[in-house]
Parts: sequence; structure tokens; C-alpha cells
Amino acid sequence: MLSEKYGIGGMGWERRVWTEVEKGNRDVFALCCALQGLFGVPELNCPEGFQEAQDKALQESEQLVQKACSTPPGPETVMIFDQLSDGLCRVADLADFVKIAHPDFAFREAAEEACRNIGTVVEKLNTDVELCQSLRRLLADEIVVRSLDPETRRVAELFMFDFEISGIHLDEEKRKKAVNLNVRILDLCNEFLTGTHLPNKIDKHVLPEHIRYNFTAEGNYLQVAGLHADCPDDLVREAAYKIFLYPNAEQLSRLEELLASRNSLAQLVGYDTFSHRALQGTMARNPGIRHVWKDILRNSMHCVKYNIDPGLYCPFFSLGACMEGLNSLFSQLLGISLYAEQTQRGEVWSEDVRKLAVVHETEGLLGYIYCDFFQRPDKPHQDCHFTVRGGRLRENGEYQLPVVVLMLSLPHSTRGAPTLLSPGMMENLFHEMGHAMHSMLGRTRYQHVTGTRCPTDFAEVPSILMEYFANDYRVVNQFARHYKTGQPLPKNMVSRLCESKKVCAAADMQLQVFYAVLDQIYHGKHPLRKSTTEILKETQEKVYGLPYVPNTAWQLRFSHLVGYGAKYYSYLMSRAVASMVWKQCFAQDPFDRAMGERYRREMLAHGGGKEPMLMVQGMLQKSPSVEDFVDALVSDLDQDFETFITDS
Repeated sequence: MLSEKYGIGGMGWERRVWTEVEKGNRDVFALCCALQGLFGVPELNCPEGFQEAQDKALQESEQLVQKACSTPPGPETVMIFDQLSDGLCRVADLADFVKIAHPDFAFREAAEEACRNIGTVVEKLNTDVELCQSLRRLLADEIVVRSLDPETRRVAELFMFDFEISGIHLDEEKRKKAVNLNVRILDLCNEFLTGTHLPNKIDKHVLPEHIRYNFTAEGNYLQVAGLHADCPDDLVREAAYKIFLYPNAEQLSRLEELLASRNSLAQLVGYDTFSHRALQGTMARNPGIRHVWKDILRNSMHCVKYNIDPGLYCPFFSLGACMEGLNSLFSQLLGISLYAEQTQRGEVWSEDVRKLAVVHETEGLLGYIYCDFFQRPDKPHQDCHFTVRGGRLRENGEYQLPVVVLMLSLPHSTRGAPTLLSPGMMENLFHEMGHAMHSMLGRTRYQHVTGTRCPTDFAEVPSILMEYFANDYRVVNQFARHYKTGQPLPKNMVSRLCESKKVCAAADMQLQVFYAVLDQIYHGKHPLRKSTTEILKETQEKVYGLPYVPNTAWQLRFSHLVGYGAKYYSYLMSRAVASMVWKQCFAQDPFDRAMGERYRREMLAHGGGKEPMLMVQGMLQKSPSVEDFVDALVSDLDQDFETFITDS
């Protein structure tokens, strides 16, 4: 019995689990020092273990490279390439999370070094001529290619694509230059990402005394670590904006070098710009995507004002209630339940991290989600999904279960209340769980295309689709309960909440277009016509309705320039697809199991093992046009929520 195996039975588990999390159990955690390694990896019971894990992965990779080069063309070649990818990713992906989230600096430092070393090896492998030839022989053999199943053939083509965009066609000297550029770009990305989160300091006497308590004091200085966008005090928000976004010369230099290095790499390997290189293999395919958004801007100039007080909603969105809501939704839609599982000593990096087993009603255990939900010192204030281990079919026929981390920045409980989420926090929780379900249900044969390892402009579809569920009364009504009284969220409050989504919704759409266009310009023709700040000011005044604030440099905090360089448009593209899927498949009944199964079968199950547009076509049962994408986004700005609430 699953309930016996996981020590859980029936509903209500999340509330108990998260109450325990919020109370904390520091005494127990202190005893659980480090017998077990992080995520159950034996070597990682101390920072030095990253060196051991790295050396082991590199030794295995050398053996697999030799095997790939000596194996006759056939499906086994693709399997060996995937083993090679899996062995390196299992260290690099885990280290990629640990380097930013672990509370121990020594662990973070060791993880960052492992990331750099593995990344360097990967770039060298991507320009290894002999290794590439082994794959080229496979793809050149028409008889062998015809014998491959569609997923195996696509994975082989994706590996070849990696060789091509890395400069495999160049002479030896230029290939070395490409490797060096890639390594430098990795370093710059790490440095820039770190800089996006560092607080700015200001003499506390500069600010009015009555707002100083909103910021962290450090002697005679105050630290401003974010925009404080949810603060009701206008003066606090203004101060935070101007201080946090004040230009930093060192960060500006990093950004300029990063953009220039990306452009040099793109041109070295044969692309006009980095955008042209980055958009290969995506749904958009080329930088012309920038011009698609003109129609959106033309149709999104009106702003409806309808304010709510988020604080009125927080008591109805305790973390336990929200987790119960997700569990109920996944159960009805996909036949999946989330079970709390006891962690071993040293398996987690903080006492309030919890491990969830994802279990299907007939298929059993699908994978694990580690929930790192709470604020702590030095933890980045960002909501993220990390793949720690990808799923794949092992050589012995067993399936390697995926492991992911969901990282949020939720407040801790207080003596009188559990952790309470604002509507925005609740929506973000649903968003990140959408990524997690993609990882759990992407049951691909190959790790290289597991779960969210797919084109960026498709990877955000499952997470954005979950936002539509989070804003549907029928879904919210199943779990939103006052943490003290158990009272359901009143229907009129749900109506106001839905209406609040229209608060400057058009302006928010313009903001996303602004971000996407700016990203494309930064990664377009080089050298840039002006400084990145001047380009920001010019683009903002042309594309976005609100004026640029002097002496600010928002782009220096734009962390998406690292992971989404030249691909920030993906949020808009994915929102268009998610909107179409929601309206056509789930708006009538968000708990429709048949649609849930179709969603899993056509979209989630393939990860990146199938062309994204084919997955979209399978779900919508039609091929959407550019006009369909634009219409889907524009129509979201004028939904008749009142009629919907009445009907539901």
C-alpha cells in the first residue's frame, strides 16, 4: 500500500507536513549532521565530495567517449551519448543548484568549481572531432537512420546540433578559441548572476526614519536587497527602486563583456548574431519573433484599474491549504498524489527542506521533489525549478527516476499563524509545480530530452498553464480556507481577485514585450549602438508606457539574461500556447481527466523528445498560426470574469 510505504494516508497530509516544517525541528536536524550525502549522493557529505564526484564523472566520461568512437553505427551509439550526457549532468546540475542555495559557503564554493570544471569538459567534448564523427557516421547511414524510432532519431540530431553550434566545422585553432569563449561566458554568467542578487548599501540617515525598519540595518548603513514591490508604502517602494537599481560599474562591465563574448562566439561558429544562434531549434526559430509582438502592443494600450488588498487573501492561502489544493488537482487531472517522505541524515541542506514522492495511482513512484520553500540568509530571492537528476531508461531496463528542487522565498510562520501566501505567491507556487510535473511526467528514454530539457519557448508552457488553474474559482474553491475558522474564500472575494488580474494587465503585457525586445537588441548586431543603459532607456520609452527613472540600471538585475539570453520572448510564446490550451481544453472543466490524460500524452510525456509544434498540434488538434498566438495573448486582456464566476 502506498499509504503504508510512505507513512501517509488520505487527505490532509500537506497541512500536517507543512505545519511541522513551519515549526521546525532544529534539535533533530542538528543530530542529522552528514552521514548521508546531499540528495543521497554518498560523496557529497562534505564540500570536498564535489571533487570526488567530479573526478568519478570525468573518468566515466573518458571511457564512454572511447566506447562511442569504437561502436558501429546504431541505436547503441545514441544510448552511449546519452549515458555520457547523464553522467556529466548528474554532477553539473546538482552543483548548479548547490552553488546558489546551500547555506554553507564552502559547499557553494566547491559546487561552483565543479560546475566550471564539468562545463569546460562539456565544451571540449562539443568540439571533439572524433566523437562527432561517430555520430555523423550514424546519421549518414540511411538504413540505420530509418531503423531508429522517432525519439532516438531526434536525440541523435540534437546531439549533432550541439556539435554544430559549438563550431565542430572549424579548424583546430578556431575550435580552441570557441572552447575558450564558452568557458569565459560560463564564468561571466556566474559572476553576473551573483551580482544581480547582491544588495546595495546606503547611509541610513539618507532615508526618513519612519521607513528605515523596512530594510536590513548594518551599522550606519541599510541594505536594500530587492524592490519591495509588495510594500503598501509608496515611499518604501520608491526608495527601494532607486537604491537597488542604482548602477554598479563592475556589474555593468560584466554585462558588456558577456554580450560581446556571446556575439564573438556566434560569429565565430557562423551566425550573424547570438540571437540567430540561440533561436535555432526553438518554436520561434529566428529573431524575427521581435516583430510578432507589434500586434500585441497595438491591442494592449488600455489599462483597467481594480485594486485589491492582498493581505485580505493571505489567511485563506496557508501553505498547507495550497499544497492540498495542488494534490487534489493533480489527483483528479493526472491520477498523481504527493507524499511526504522522511529524508536521511545529511540528505538535505536546510532543516526546513521537505522531500515529496510523486506517485501515480497505477504506475507507482515517478520521482522526487525537494521543496526548498522558505527564506533564509544568503538565499536568492527568486522562484526556480532545478533539475538535479533527469529521468531515463537505464541499460538494465530500470527507469532512472527524476529528482528536482523547487525553490521559493516564502515567509516563515509566526507564533500565531502558519506560513500565509499572497495571491501572487500562490500563483508562483502553482507555476513552479507546473515545471515539476513536466519533469516527473516526461518519461523519455533519454536523459538528454527529459522533462524540461526542451526548447525554452516550450518549457514554460506547463508552468504558465498552471497559473490559469491557480486563478480559476472552481480550483481555488477546493482549497482556499481561512487558517483559523476553516471558512471558504467568499465568492465575492474570488470575483474581486479575478478582476484584479485585469489591473494594468495590458501594461504588464507591454512590460513583457519590452523585456523580450530589449533582450533581442542586446543579443543582436554588435557592437551595440549605445550603452546598455541608453538602449534600455530608449527601448522603454518606445515600447513601454512608463518612463525610465534616471540613475537606474534595471538591466544589471535582469538575471534572465543568463539562462534566457536571447530567449526571454519564451514567456510570451509559452503564454500564448498555454492560453490556447486552457481555453480549448480546460476552461469548461478544469478537472477533466480525459483532457488531463491528453495533456500528459501529447505534451508532458515527450520532454524535448518531439518537435514542440507537433506537441502543440497534438494537444490542440490543429496547427496554430502566428495570428492565433497574438489573438490568444490579446484575448487574455479582456476576459469576462464576472460572467465566468456566475457560470461556475
